Amino acid sequence: MNEFVYKTLLWLLALAFAGAFAFIVMPPLLASGDIIGAFAAGFVNPYSSGYALDAIMCWCVLAVWIIFEARSQGIRHGWIALVLGLAPGVATGFAVYLLIRMRQMKTAA
Repeated sequence: MNEFVYKTLLWLLALAFAGAFAFIVMPPLLASGDIIGAFAAGFVNPYSSGYALDAIMCWCVLAVWIIFEARSQGIRHGWIALVLGLAPGVATGFAVYLLIRMRQMKTAA
C-alpha cells in the first residue's frame, strides 16, 4: 500500500466513523440532553458493556502511546487525537493521530 492510499483510507475511516456517530448518536442525545444517560446506555447489557469497555480501554492505550511519543519522539498536538477519541470516538482519534504522527515524522526526516 502506498502512502497516498494509506492516508486516504485513514481520512475516509475517520470521517466515516465521525459521520456515523453524528447520524446515530447525536439526534437522541440532543433530544434528551442527558450526556450521562447517553454514556450509561453503553452499559445496558453484558455485550454492550464489553464493547463500551473495549472502546474506553483503547482510548487509554492511545493516550499512553501519545504521551510516550510526545516525550520520546517529539510528536506534538497529540491532544487533538485524545479529544477526538472522546467524541466522536477512538476510531477518529486514532486515525487523526496516525496522520499527525506521519506528517511530523516525515518533516523531521
